[in-house]
Amino acid sequence: MILDFNQMEETIIQNFKGGEKQIAAKMYVDEKNRIMKSRLIPGATVGLHTHEGSSEIIYILEGSGKVLYDGNEFRIEAGQVHYCPEGHEHSLINDSESDLVFFAVVPQQ
Repeated sequence: MILDFNQMEETIIQNFKGGEKQIAAKMYVDEKNRIMKSRLIPGATVGLHTHEGSSEIIYILEGSGKVLYDGNEFRIEAGQVHYCPEGHEHSLINDSESDLVFFAVVPQQ
């Protein structure tokens, strides 16, 4: 199977997981996975949430920002990966002047 994010429509989600501003996402979803190419505009956040029944892998394609993970804060930039195992909490924050573009996979259990 080939997923072509260039051909997918972008969905705008306001206040994703209780976060600030909006996330723009191109998504493929089936019973086993949620696969997304997303972007956070400057100042946007994914709200702090706990993964129950899934984990998440986030690969940063462009830009930089920070990750909140289990009460800790980490800088993240293009080329780095953040992994949030099941049962842990995290948030992604774009505190930069440009879009934060990332690829994410959420395996469904």
